[in-house]
Amino acid sequence: MSNPSRPLRVLIVEDDVDSARSLVLLLSTEGYEAKEVGNAKAMWESAGAFDPDIILLDITLPDASGYQVARDLRRTYGEESARPALIAVTAWNKPSDKILAQIAGFDYHVGKPYYPQTLISILRSVSPTLS
Repeated sequence: MSNPSRPLRVLIVEDDVDSARSLVLLLSTEGYEAKEVGNAKAMWESAGAFDPDIILLDITLPDASGYQVARDLRRTYGEESARPALIAVTAWNKPSDKILAQIAGFDYHVGKPYYPQTLISILRSVSPTLS
């Protein structure tokens, strides 16, 4: 989990390469250490070594449902204090989609398109709970 001597780590799980790279650039300029992966398999392969504090997870991935990935992450990490914050960043933005995200175990839901400052505000609100 978070170490005050390093920037917070954000793992971006997004299959749209341009969106993922834009997020890496945005988060890097805000002082986060960000890494992008394009699917659920790559997320599982990267999560252990990268040790993310926050995971930004798209719902529609080429190899899995983000809802199922969220449920699997919750089971894998177990207790709440040991797990990264989980934020859905998705085009699925109806009220029912937000409820499904909450049920799956997401901490926050951000609908696309979004204002970058909206996402940064959420990350800043999550960050104090991680230190």
